[in-house]
Amino acid sequence: MRYLIALLALAGIAVSTLALRVHYSTETQPCSINEKWDCGIVNHSPYAKMGPVPVAAIGMAGYALIAGLALMRRRRLLAGAAAAGLAFSLYLTHIEKDVLMVWCLYCVASLGIISLITVASVGWALAGRRRLA
Repeated sequence: MRYLIALLALAGIAVSTLALRVHYSTETQPCSINEKWDCGIVNHSPYAKMGPVPVAAIGMAGYALIAGLALMRRRRLLAGAAAAGLAFSLYLTHIEKDVLMVWCLYCVASLGIISLITVASVGWALAGRRRLA
């Protein structure tokens, strides 16, 4: 399970890297599909940063932490980190849906990845707990 979670986290790092590239780019992006799907609008909005740090960079760091925790078999910490990542991703999804009214393909992919990681890590933590009992 730890390798699956680490692999998903690597996919999350890749998606976050693509989003960070959009954040710093001024060119038209390949994920700018129409008026409802435009990564450029989302990644250049005021919500794309927390202070001076781009949200995509926070995502990269979070996924790296998740991969490390998975490989170290820190099940409870991993489940907590994944749940925190999912909560943050759901908040950002709310911003996209209700405030910006534009979706980012990379952000939606990241939401899917962190959702899978959360389910897998919570299941893995519960399985380890049952084994000890």
